[in-house]
Amino acid sequence: MSRIGKAPIALTGGVTVTVSADNVVTVKGPKGELQQAVDRDIIIEQEDGNLLVKRPSDQKRHKALHGLYRSLLNNMVIGVTVGYKIEQELVGVGYRATNTGNTLDLVLGFSHHYVFQLPTEIKVTTTAEKGKNPTIILESNDKQLIGQVAAKIRSLRAPEPYKGKGIKFVGEVLRRKAGKSASKK
Repeated sequence: MSRIGKAPIALTGGVTVTVSADNVVTVKGPKGELQQAVDRDIIIEQEDGNLLVKRPSDQKRHKALHGLYRSLLNNMVIGVTVGYKIEQELVGVGYRATNTGNTLDLVLGFSHHYVFQLPTEIKVTTTAEKGKNPTIILESNDKQLIGQVAAKIRSLRAPEPYKGKGIKFVGEVLRRKAGKSASKK
C-alpha cells in the first residue's frame, strides 16, 4: 500500500474541505480557496479533523493515483494555511528586477527588457540592496502555479556553469566548471 497515500491530512487552522458529487475537492482557509478535480475512482473522506484518501483496489493505476492525489490535497491544505514563498536572485553585472503591481520588469544583459505579467494569484516583490544581488520574491497559496512561474522566470536566463551568471533560486548550489587552463608547450 502507498505510504504517502495512507497518511492522513490534518485539517487545522480553520480549514474546511468540501467534496462535490463529481469529485471536485474545494479547500478553504485563511489564505484563500483552491480547487482540484480528483479521479472518480479515488475516495475522499473526512474523519476526526483529518482528510483521508482511499483507493478502491490494488490496481497499478489506483496505486499511482492514491499517492498523487493525497500529495496534491496536502499541498492545497498547506497553501491555504501557511502559503508558499519562492526567492530567486539575479547574479550578473547590470542585472536588475523591478515590479509595478503584478508586472515584473527584468534586465538580464540582453538588448531588451523582459516584461513579465504574473497571474493575479501570485504576489511579487523585488529588492535591490547595495552590495547584494537583486532578488525576486514570489508568494502564493497555489504550489503548482508558483513553481511553474518561478521556472518560467528562471528559464529566461538560466545560470551558466563557468561564472554562475543568471537567475537562480536562493540557496541553490550550482555545479561549477573550471575554465580554460594554460596550454603546455
